[in-house]
Amino acid sequence: QEQLVESGGGLVQAGGSLRLSCTTSRRTLQRNSMGWFRQRPGKARELVATIGWNGPYYTDAVRGRANISLDNDKNTVYLDINNLKPEDTAVYYCATAPNKITGTASSWGQGTQVTVSS
Repeated sequence: QEQLVESGGGLVQAGGSLRLSCTTSRRTLQRNSMGWFRQRPGKARELVATIGWNGPYYTDAVRGRANISLDNDKNTVYLDINNLKPEDTAVYYCATAPNKITGTASSWGQGTQVTVSS
């Protein structure tokens, strides 16, 4: 089974930055496009960003503030978010094979909590 281990969440003040990491296997990165979802309190899980052969994609909520990247040597997917806002508070999930059309994915990790204070 594919392993996705997220880290980097925590408490940050509004306007700050975080780097989220998703460590997986070399095979997973070779076989799948990757992405990040989040679930805000009381809301459905939503797509945040994806990265594939044709480049990155960002949802409107984070476009201009986020960067998704890969480090193939470390088998890791990163999501950097700056200028964090209280509405960014959510559990963030790393995911394989994100579908921008349907907003779904094949699988995702256990999640890491991001809390943005005002």
